[in-house]
Amino acid sequence: MNDVMTASQKADALEHRMMDDLQKAIAVKSRLFLLADGDFAMPNGAKLQSEHPGAKMLMGDDPRLPKMPDKPTLIDFFKLRFAPAMHLLQSARHAKVAGMPEKIVLACLLHDIGVLGFIRSDHGYWGAQMVEPYVDEEVTWAIRAHQALRFFPDEAAGYAYPDNYKQYFGEDYRPEPYIVAEYERARAHKWYGTARMICVHDLYSFDPDVHVELEEFTDIVGRNFRQPEEGLGFDNSPSAHMWRTLRQPTKYL
Repeated sequence: MNDVMTASQKADALEHRMMDDLQKAIAVKSRLFLLADGDFAMPNGAKLQSEHPGAKMLMGDDPRLPKMPDKPTLIDFFKLRFAPAMHLLQSARHAKVAGMPEKIVLACLLHDIGVLGFIRSDHGYWGAQMVEPYVDEEVTWAIRAHQALRFFPDEAAGYAYPDNYKQYFGEDYRPEPYIVAEYERARAHKWYGTARMICVHDLYSFDPDVHVELEEFTDIVGRNFRQPEEGLGFDNSPSAHMWRTLRQPTKYL
């Protein structure tokens, strides 16, 4: 039967078996997940509980995920929610070896956490918002702007349009108007060079034999990321809710 089940069906079967066999609390998929999966129906709590007598709706940690510390740090999120993050680690290593300033190395390390943590669509904006309270304004701006810049080559800076984009999106793909407008604004901005360096070091192919350890960037993170004493998600910052969502992504309410 496993040979004909889709990945989604297997995940559903595992989830139901866990709840039935271990009496785990019911973890509900998000609306975005259901839309992407082609399932538009969102079962309510009463229906789910009728299907699993005695079970409660999940209002805390998901037992399927690694447990986070009470006061999680950025490093904890890399290890327990973003991993594997070799794309980010190799990009940051690439920038570090090239002698880039620590701001740019940090921006390369963080530039795609929107993809790893939330969603691919508009990931530059999501990622920038996540880190904005904790990093220099230039880093935030560069992470946001790289989303648009990656679609526009800059030979003088050493950035060519990625060949795999032609494969992914087609030879005739043209960015949407808001991306073009964002690029034009970024091109005239004083921090254009910082965002462009994210693109230059945003590697699209990797050497599988090269393994980069997160600890290589511990000092850079310590000097350039303002870790809240309360832990990410509990410092009442404008993006604290995003970190809490990553910590407990299947919490019912």
